[in-house]
Amino acid sequence: MIDKLEFFIALANQKHFGRAAEECGVTQPTLSAAIRQLEDQLGVMLVSRGSRFQGLTPEGQRVLEWARRIVGDSRTMREEMRAARKGLAGHIRIAAIPTALAMVSKITTPFQERHPDVTFSITSRNSLQVLSLLENLEIDAGITYLENEPLGRVTSVPLYAERYHLITAAGSPLSERESVTWKEVGDLRLCLLTADMQNRRIINRHLAEAGTVAKPTLESNSMIVLFSHVQTGRWASIMPKNIADSFGFPADIRKIPVTEPDAEHLVGLVATHREPFTPLVSALLHEARLLAEGDKDR
Repeated sequence: MIDKLEFFIALANQKHFGRAAEECGVTQPTLSAAIRQLEDQLGVMLVSRGSRFQGLTPEGQRVLEWARRIVGDSRTMREEMRAARKGLAGHIRIAAIPTALAMVSKITTPFQERHPDVTFSITSRNSLQVLSLLENLEIDAGITYLENEPLGRVTSVPLYAERYHLITAAGSPLSERESVTWKEVGDLRLCLLTADMQNRRIINRHLAEAGTVAKPTLESNSMIVLFSHVQTGRWASIMPKNIADSFGFPADIRKIPVTEPDAEHLVGLVATHREPFTPLVSALLHEARLLAEGDKDR
């Protein structure tokens, strides 16, 4: 039953029999047969079928909720027993919003020093994707905004507050100012994150509150792309101060606080709420709390 539920979750995520089978490491006929057997066992149709996958039935949607819960509990049980036998080991999958990628090492590095048999994979995703991946059991934890948009049923650990700065080259408009307003930065030649990013929605909102709108001449979902364009001197950007600091800009790049308002937005680690957590997720949440407490002490 657990294997069949794993197959069913993969099909719901991939929305394609072939891709789901590939993800599960089985042939497509094997996956299709397992889904039909699951339907026979439960006595309901789970999948709307035609020549291709057409979606889940209402019963399938309800079974998907149970499947995620049951498979999540099963993984937790297996991981807990493995930790009891061998100590903490395994692989942790984390998805982080682009503006938080530079700080992930503050969690993973001390964690790996304490638990050397644990490995990580880190991916960059927008805030909505982080929550979707958590819900679909495709990641173990995410780093995202804790305010502004609904998080759902997650456990969260606040890590830091984003504060926004104008990042611009020396000699460019406003570059010698001690601070600038949101209204003033709206008139600059900007490069910003794409509109699907919550950071961009936050920036758009503060600009709108100041009576202006973002008119970027360049957009990207990569902070590296934005940094490289700011360094040409032809673009400015609005970035969280912590990520700008982490890249060590040369002296001719200015970081100027954006005020009126002096806005801040909380970022933290999130994991699907369950009791008990897997040993790996429990240890990761503990590491995040240690980091948050250390920053608070400083």
